[in-house]
Amino acid sequence: MTGTQPVLPQPLTGLRVVEFTHMVMGPTCGMVLADMGAEVIKIEPIDGDRTRRLLGAGAGFFPMFNRNKKSIGIDLHNDEGAEAARRLSGTADVVAENFKPGTMAKYGLDCESLSKANPRLIYASHKGFLPGPYEHRTALDEVVQMMGGLAYMTGRPGDPLRAGTSVNDIMGGLFGAIAVLGALIQRGITGRGMEVQSALYENNVFLMGQHMLQFAMTGKHPAPMPARDNPWAVYDVFTVKDGEQIFLAAVSDPQWLVFCDVLGFVDLKAEPELATNNQRVTQRPRLLKTIAERIAHRSAAELSVIMEKAGLPFAPIRKPEDLYDDEHLLATGGLADVRLPDGPKAGQTVKTTLFPITMDGQRLPVRLHPPRLGEHSRELLASAGYGEQEIDGLLARAVVA
Repeated sequence: MTGTQPVLPQPLTGLRVVEFTHMVMGPTCGMVLADMGAEVIKIEPIDGDRTRRLLGAGAGFFPMFNRNKKSIGIDLHNDEGAEAARRLSGTADVVAENFKPGTMAKYGLDCESLSKANPRLIYASHKGFLPGPYEHRTALDEVVQMMGGLAYMTGRPGDPLRAGTSVNDIMGGLFGAIAVLGALIQRGITGRGMEVQSALYENNVFLMGQHMLQFAMTGKHPAPMPARDNPWAVYDVFTVKDGEQIFLAAVSDPQWLVFCDVLGFVDLKAEPELATNNQRVTQRPRLLKTIAERIAHRSAAELSVIMEKAGLPFAPIRKPEDLYDDEHLLATGGLADVRLPDGPKAGQTVKTTLFPITMDGQRLPVRLHPPRLGEHSRELLASAGYGEQEIDGLLARAVVA
């Protein structure tokens, strides 16, 4: 602590990461390391990461996953550009990439090539599939959700449905960052780096492990979540006053008694057939219909107050934009300002979500806004040993942006 201001937790201060990444998976890995204090250098194509220009559901990708990073645009197809990328990579503790197998080797930027000059290098590859029969397939989050069981489990029977966020891309990046942190500890012991890999498909299969083990334990095929054999009777979404929706639950016998008390269900509390959770599960269709009818005239806000006061599980159904007004996020500093680098709102400041952990009681802040293309090119080239005239030449020849 210095004075009255707490020291910001930045455990990776002094670590240099060079990332050749795009879209979500690789940038998530870099963002995690950057949030924890690493200097993360984003090497983009000469015309910029195409994620900067995505529309619709992809419009938030770049500003979300590229904060706390520095940017340089490099034409890797140019020999001078590839050399600049190699020189920058030679200054790194970690190199991260998420291109198709063989792509990085074309430019001498693969693990084997870079590790010859720097045996301490940690090389993080983010792929669609780990090495094996599928490794040359083109993977997307949606592809692995479909083939890996997640879409089947999310949708209604016969209607596979992808999850509502880039779950495998984001978690694949998180697992990549975890592997980097483990490799850093190992390097501290042995003095040598290593290659680590994370993959979308294997990430998705890991998420499905609980359902695979459910089948192994019971011999029954796991049903999609909307049609699953629910182990709790009161565990559902109810439509209430003015068409609002709210999730309500009572997952134990004591919770059921409280649920009945606070909602005035004296008769249900007294029914012998509803005395235990397993009994209530057998009566679930009838019970849910009764509860839905009895609370239909009440507002979601009223029910929220009742459930919260009673210590029962509940959740109003909200949209992503509603989270900007969430009192908990606002009170705890869970949202932070970032300046948009691209698009029609470039230069405007908006709120983003922070990495969902605390360190020493503090959230990890935004230190650098998502960078403009080439915002740090001169600084980074100088750090790789280029002189001012050399840098001027690279910029003039559009080798670097």
